[in-house]
Amino acid sequence: MPGGEIGRRLDVLAMTLHPLVVEMKKLLAQMNGWIDKAEAQAAGRKFEVDTLLQARLAPDMFPLVRQFQSACDNAKFAAAFTTGKEPPSHPDTEQTFAEVRARIASVIAYLGTFTAADFEGTDAREVKRPRWEGRSMRATDYFIEQALPNFFFHLTTAYAILRHNGVELGKKDFIGRLSFR
Repeated sequence: MPGGEIGRRLDVLAMTLHPLVVEMKKLLAQMNGWIDKAEAQAAGRKFEVDTLLQARLAPDMFPLVRQFQSACDNAKFAAAFTTGKEPPSHPDTEQTFAEVRARIASVIAYLGTFTAADFEGTDAREVKRPRWEGRSMRATDYFIEQALPNFFFHLTTAYAILRHNGVELGKKDFIGRLSFR
């Protein structure tokens, strides 16, 4: 698809970014269910559940705790940078599932402060990040091309690490409730 077509497709999406933030909020909440199941597995197999936070799929990948942190960060950054707001700071100090739950709750609460009106005019906003070395992106493009894929990458990797370590999770645990009519 030539670049112009992508831009036109994203122009339509700019009007619908708030529902994507609402879905991110729902998926973050799903992680609490994953933690419930990890805690139940640890209790049943008699091991300290917090040891799972250092599990990883490959030696060069971030551990589970960092996947949870990154999923939270990408969700809050998606909403904040797209709307021109400053995201809350989280210092990445979590060492227990209780602390991870607190971070998830904090980000869910933050995402709950956004309304559809906050996302009006995202095409006119510009996002700049220090690592981009002076370059910028249109806010809508940032959300769709950077924040959303990164959110799903870290969310899915956290899920995969838990599954790899025997936590009994299924697709329903990932997706959650659907909006059936």
